[in-house]
Amino acid sequence: MDYKVLLESAEGLLSTEPTNLSILSNASAFLNDAIPDLNWVGFYMYKNGILTLGPFQGKVACNLIMPGKGVVGTSYSKNEVIVVKNVHEIENHITCDPISMSETVIPIRHNGAIWAILDLDSPVENRFDKDLVDFLQQFGLLIENYIDFSKGLI
Repeated sequence: MDYKVLLESAEGLLSTEPTNLSILSNASAFLNDAIPDLNWVGFYMYKNGILTLGPFQGKVACNLIMPGKGVVGTSYSKNEVIVVKNVHEIENHITCDPISMSETVIPIRHNGAIWAILDLDSPVENRFDKDLVDFLQQFGLLIENYIDFSKGLI
């Protein structure tokens, strides 16, 4: 997979989006379409001490996650990317879809503070290799460049 080409395509798409909501909506759709073997892609937005479900592609999802809980909440608390080869081996994993096997989460930051978490799930164990995670981190930086942090979602 040519991640450089995917980043260029994503930049062309995201640079024309008129609102934060459309950026996040098309970002999740783009990743869901471009990366094989995913069963969920979306965002959890941080506000008032909780991570709340944002735009996503996939089955119905958990709508509220507390910092420190599950992979998403742990990523928020530690302020770091987390790659999980097998979610069933994680003690505090939150099971939204029992067919998910692996997960990667990427913090989206503003002025060093986490604004959202990009969350990707796969029904394939160990789906997220180094090259894919590097691409997702670059994709996260791209989102940070286009989000207008002075506005709400719309």
